[in-house]
Amino acid sequence: SEAKFMISMSLFLSFVQIYRCVCCRDFNIYLPERIEALSGSCVIIKCRFEIEEQYDKDLTESAKGVWYKDRNDVNRNVVFNSSTPRRNSFIRGNIIGKLKDKDCTTVFYDLRSYHSGQYYFRVEGKGRLKETYIKNNVLIDVIESPHKPRVQLYVEQKEVQGQEEVLEGSSVSLRCSAETLCSSPPPTLTWSSTPRIPLSESSRLEELISDLNFTATHRQHRVTFTCTITYQLQDENKTAQDSITVHVQYSPKNTAVSVLPSSSLLEGSSVTLICSSDANPAVNYTWSRESEGQMEQLQTGDTLTFNRTDPTHGGWYHCTAQNQHGSQNSSVMLDIHSTGLRSSITLHQSLTHTSTLQCISNNTRGTASQLLQLPSSVEREFPFCDTSNRRTSINNL
Repeated sequence: SEAKFMISMSLFLSFVQIYRCVCCRDFNIYLPERIEALSGSCVIIKCRFEIEEQYDKDLTESAKGVWYKDRNDVNRNVVFNSSTPRRNSFIRGNIIGKLKDKDCTTVFYDLRSYHSGQYYFRVEGKGRLKETYIKNNVLIDVIESPHKPRVQLYVEQKEVQGQEEVLEGSSVSLRCSAETLCSSPPPTLTWSSTPRIPLSESSRLEELISDLNFTATHRQHRVTFTCTITYQLQDENKTAQDSITVHVQYSPKNTAVSVLPSSSLLEGSSVTLICSSDANPAVNYTWSRESEGQMEQLQTGDTLTFNRTDPTHGGWYHCTAQNQHGSQNSSVMLDIHSTGLRSSITLHQSLTHTSTLQCISNNTRGTASQLLQLPSSVEREFPFCDTSNRRTSINNL
């Protein structure tokens, strides 16, 4: 039928097209569009080419490869010839692929900035096989410094952004990866951090990977981890690095109470209790004291101050530091000492119209006295001698 005929013709034409593509080869070359090379190091150009079938017999072990820079004129700008590699002063290199197998992979050594440019390949065999591939070329870009590696943060095997905070106890992995350039010896990755953590390394073609694996603790909070890639060249070492700072959330640690000036003091003195704690996020502080076997809440904030103490201020004080991940306590005891004030009064009477009243006070800190002249007209009952807010009186002297 007509439908079967159309299907048969379509299949036939497809077969003819496929046959032409397979059997009728043309000159063609496969090159990367652009390659970076580190100044002072090497570059590898991956290269494969095709030739017309009629020249297959001319492609033998004696075939040679030629590279041109910036121009494809056969007689100008030849920068490398595999048949005379040591005679060429512009660039040292070697074709490491087998031309007979149509593999033109080439390595150039000790590149400098003036080696940057467009490169064209030419194959020359026996007989009439001489072809310059002018349609495709490779751009070699010589750079002075290597690209920095990339550091990524993984928490519980999921990638997170560097500024995100990690919960204490989580499984953390820091991965450093870097694309490698041609170098002999190959480049290396190293970590610098405090504290030191064991690392694991792996390498693939054109890529280096180094992992730091650890369980997050408060010790890693705000620690900066730096990964450095190093190229050991003949003239110098060239490096590049990337860093990440880890932020860990954790419950209060090292909570402590300090007392200024001292936890043992005389009544009437001023005292300040200061609470401190290490935590992320920041904690809230709550003060309490033991009173008759019960805990009495006093106030919040990191300080507790008494401007003038008395014996009732003595006892245990507790500071509680708390955030969303937990709490921790610290305690201190205030010991308030009485001044031990003792006073004596002596009345000296005279035959004149005045009398002398002497007040003597003493405690552990010293002695003080005061004289008062009293007219004889003063009543026998009177107040006198006010020391440290204690009023003493004498009657019927």
